[in-house]
Order: sequence, then C-alpha cells, then structure tokens
Amino acid sequence: MKYIIINLKTVFVLCSLCFVLSAQSQELETLIDVALNNNPEIQKFELQYKRVSEKVNEVNTLPNTEFGVGYFVSEPETRTGAQRFKVSAKQMLPWFGTITSRENYISSLADAKYEDIVIAKRKLMASVSQSYYNLYANKAKQRVLTENIKLLETYETLALTSVEVGKASAVDVLRLQMRQNEMQQLKDVLSQQFLAEQTNLNNLLNRENDVAVTVVDSLIMPSEDFEIITENLALHPELLKYDKLYQSIEQSELLNQKESSPMIGFGLDYINVSERPDMNFSDNGKDIVMPMVSVSIPIFNKKYKSQTKQNELEQQEITAQKQERLNTLETLLSKAINERISARISYATQTQNLKQAKDAEDILIKSYETGTIDFNDVLDIQELQLKFQMNQIESVKTYYVQTTIINYLTN
Repeated sequence: MKYIIINLKTVFVLCSLCFVLSAQSQELETLIDVALNNNPEIQKFELQYKRVSEKVNEVNTLPNTEFGVGYFVSEPETRTGAQRFKVSAKQMLPWFGTITSRENYISSLADAKYEDIVIAKRKLMASVSQSYYNLYANKAKQRVLTENIKLLETYETLALTSVEVGKASAVDVLRLQMRQNEMQQLKDVLSQQFLAEQTNLNNLLNRENDVAVTVVDSLIMPSEDFEIITENLALHPELLKYDKLYQSIEQSELLNQKESSPMIGFGLDYINVSERPDMNFSDNGKDIVMPMVSVSIPIFNKKYKSQTKQNELEQQEITAQKQERLNTLETLLSKAINERISARISYATQTQNLKQAKDAEDILIKSYETGTIDFNDVLDIQELQLKFQMNQIESVKTYYVQTTIINYLTN
C-alpha cells in the first residue's frame, strides 16, 4: 500500500512540476508528504480500514458451546438405580464453508474500505497542490504590484519635474499618487488572502496555522502538454470502489446461501445413577452416557429469500451509481482539459498584449525626452500593463490547477 501511494505522489508532483527546477519541485513534494502523514481524514480512513479488517477474526468463530446441569429433586428409579443429576454439553456447527464465506464477505468489505484511503489521499494531494498554486499566484501578484508601484513612483518623479518646468499640473501628480494608493490597497488585500490560504494549506497538513509556507518564485507555461490517457479514468479509485462494493454483495449472497443451510449439532448427556443397595448385579449404579446429534433446519426461510432479493436490488443500485459517477468524472475531465487549453490561449494573448503595452511605455518615455509626455496616457498604459500581468499569472495558475485535476482523474 505504501509503495502505491508513494508512486502516486511522485506522479502528481512530476506531472505538475516537470517543467520547474527540481529543488522547487521538492518543496511541493515535501508538503504532500507531510499532508499524507499527518492529515486526520487519512488517519480516520486508515483506522476504519483496520477496524473492518479486524472483523475477520470476529466472524471466524463457532456458536457458543452450551452446557447444562440438572438435579433430580425427585429421583426417578431405573433398573440400575436412581438418577441423581444430569450434565450436558452441546455444540452447534454451521454448514460446511459458512465460516469461510463470512471471512470472504468481511474481506470484501475491507477491500472496498481500502479504496476510501486511496481516494482520500488522491484528493488530499490535489487539494495541497491547488492550495500551493493559489499561494504562488498570490505572491506573484504581490510582486507585480510592488514593481508597478515602483514604476509609478518613477513616473511621479518625472511628473514633479514636469510641474517645476510647467509641462504638467499638480493634478497629474495627485492622480499618480492615488493610483499608487490603490495598488498598495490591492497588495495589502492580497497579503491577507495569502495568510488565509496559508492557513488552509497548514490545516491540510494538520499543523499550526501560522507556519510559513514558501512557494516557487515563478512557474512557466510548459511548451507542450503531457499526454492524457483518458482510458485510465475507468480505473479511477472512485469507480473501483463501486466494483469492490459489487463484489462484497456477491460475497454477501454466498454467505446468505450458506446461512440458509442446516446447522449440525453434537452433544453429550451424562446422568449420574446411584447404586441400588438391595440388589447386586453387574450394572448396578452404572452412569448413563448419551451422545447426541441434532439438526437445525430453517424451514421458514422467508428471511433468506428476502435477503437474496435485497442483494439483487443493491447490486443494481451500485451499477447505477457507478455509471452516474463515471459520467460526472468524464464531465470533470473534459472541463479540466478545455480550461487548461483556454489557460494556454489566454497566456499567449496576455503575453502579446504585455509586449505591446511595454512598447507603448517605451514610446511614452521617449516622449518625455521631447517634453510631450501625457500622464493620462501613462496611467492608462500602466493600468493595462497591470491587467495583462495579473491575467498572465492567473492563466499560469489555472493551467497548473487544471493539470492537478487531470492528474487526479487519470493517474
């Protein structure tokens, strides 16, 4: 089990960060490792699996052995003497193979419960990765805002110089300062959102909320997408769980058939007999030993017929649930693939727009050298540039988040 989970974790990290430096990849892999080891939900499912598995020992038992002791208040006389007391023992045995069927049924339930562990670990790895990318996008946006604030400070200096020579008004300076204030506000809001997302990630890792999380400085848009094997969706643990549940119902029906069979009992009665004092013969006072065999037959077996019908209906229900979940997963996969394609398209568009905004900025700088700079244009270009930078970061984040969802569904 540990090997499978480690393998799955490696696939998640490699597919998500195969285009990033290995040292940066290690950071996310380390966080996933901590989450898998500490997350209480994972521990809950592991304990449930152990508890269900332990039930195998519970069902691997025979019915209680019956013991009885009786004392004759009025001792009945027999030819060999008076009967004083009686001791009996009886053991019922289930039909051949019943105990094995019980063990198989419980084992099948444990197998289905194990899939809960695999599903929970997959979801946890996806949640940790998505939270990590949210933190990356937040930090990247804060850096962009910092750069733009510095840029506006540079423009403010130019504006002040222009005011001194009468080529700009104090209003231009104030507008630049107000724009800086707006950006600082956005940065402060992002800073608070970072702390909230950091708390979310630390909770996934089951550690103190204020533990600092470091993220990569940059994520690049991969030059090409890795191959998506959509056929793997049919082997997803969320679907395999339904197969395991279906098999457990099959084992339940086999057990039901066994329990509808007769039970055989073996027993022994011992009766203590007193000697007759007035007679002398070989069997005088001889105790009575009586082996017994009994059979318990379920003549009124409506209970077992009803259980068979319930099992059939439950299997049909599981089949319908599996198909429903498969349809949902297929929809999620298609949506993730299309949104990742859209993120790549958006990234290319924002990159082109950003280059053109940079060209416009260079033109404005050259205009300043000739003394014809328009600070309204400066604010417009700066606003566009910030918008394109933010959208570019969001496109990269979306690409990696959707990649995480695809990994969850197909790996």
